[in-house]
Amino acid sequence: LDNALRGIESANFEFPLFTKSGERVEVLLNATSRRDVEGKIIGVIGVGQDITQSKQAADKQESIATELRQFVETANAPIFGIDVHGNVNEWNDKAEAIVGYTKDETMGRHLVQNFISPDYRESVQRVLDDALKGREAQNFEFPLYTKGGERVEVLLNATSRRDVEGKIYGVIGVGQDITQSKQ
Repeated sequence: LDNALRGIESANFEFPLFTKSGERVEVLLNATSRRDVEGKIIGVIGVGQDITQSKQAADKQESIATELRQFVETANAPIFGIDVHGNVNEWNDKAEAIVGYTKDETMGRHLVQNFISPDYRESVQRVLDDALKGREAQNFEFPLYTKGGERVEVLLNATSRRDVEGKIYGVIGVGQDITQSKQ
């Protein structure tokens, strides 16, 4: 409000306000200078909006997103994500443990071209392309080679990732190391 008294408008300033009963209300305030006919500042006009419910909803969404992120990162299954161009944008701890490539080594790199053996690139790419078109795959088996060159048999489910409008923006793959059961 001091800024508005000096002629500097404040837009979208968030602050808590406490009611007489002690309840916290989140307010979004816009303040502008009030001037007389000669243009001299004589006060402030403030317009506030109660944003408590929308702030609570946003906080809840953030909490859920954090919980889901922790679930993906610590899951006992390799989980990866790709964007519409096939570049890795998710790589969890279990994927790293199984194949030996760190998240930093995979992020932004083309999954199929960089991490799938040449003899399976076409079939894996087809599965991912299908998921990018909304045709998801379940129980697709293929070999994956670790950073050290060892063969790992993987059972993959590929699911389309969609934004709030339903537009597909990538694929999430959840795998299972079935090497032991194949021997």
